[in-house]
Amino acid sequence: MSNKIGIIGFGNIAKAIITPLLNDSILKTEEVYCLVKSNKSLDLIKNSYPHKINIFLANSSDAKMVWDSPIKLLSVKPQQLNEVDEFNIKKEQENYMVSILAGVSLRRLEEKFPNHKCVRAVTNIPILIGEGLTGISWGAKINEDKKNFIKSIFKTSSKIYELPEEYLDIFLALTSSSPAIIALIIDSLSDGGLSGGLNKKLSEELVIEMILGTVLLLKKSNMGIIELRNMVTSPEGTTISALNTLEKSCFRSALIDAIMAARNRSKEFQ
Repeated sequence: MSNKIGIIGFGNIAKAIITPLLNDSILKTEEVYCLVKSNKSLDLIKNSYPHKINIFLANSSDAKMVWDSPIKLLSVKPQQLNEVDEFNIKKEQENYMVSILAGVSLRRLEEKFPNHKCVRAVTNIPILIGEGLTGISWGAKINEDKKNFIKSIFKTSSKIYELPEEYLDIFLALTSSSPAIIALIIDSLSDGGLSGGLNKKLSEELVIEMILGTVLLLKKSNMGIIELRNMVTSPEGTTISALNTLEKSCFRSALIDAIMAARNRSKEFQ
């Protein structure tokens, strides 16, 4: 199969997926064909993107070259899906549509793109620094060689989990929505530092470094979460006072409810 790849929508996440492939020469610039919706996006990418890829307006005659690609990465906003239609598909080749649209099911993709074998991928914002998590669910009749090639698109920027589609919505909630929850927690904790007399910038720095150190401790030491909590919680001490306050505010339940709300919202897009 040709390495030629068509990209429909070239926003931050698509760039985070494709750029390391170009940086590492896994893809060549002449193998990448992109569609964007506006002249503004076209000019911005032509003038500022470090690689001279092929990029065209979605409504131009050159769009055919993107649709000629055997593999397409669909990265428009979910609400823009209805604006995307198959165009002049080469039926003599196998065509694959890899969608990173939140909540859009394989069934809907297969209905929308009947001449493609469809793949659904969910990734998260740390992919911007090569630390992403990507969940992949496969449509029907995709062999292992094709699966390995499609996985290679994401491997340089994220850790990959192959999952049944029924788990992608909760995967999205835990990995794609939760960074915003973590950002809210960082902001709230740093406001606690502010209330205690520290300036906001220092408070944020301390909280971020604390979270990073805690996560690395859990990851590198194989320490259990409850073990860590018990290690820093002493009778009648400061930590148990903090935890008791959170319990009274239903903090744990609120986080669980937030994850389920994100999952349920994802299901609504299907």
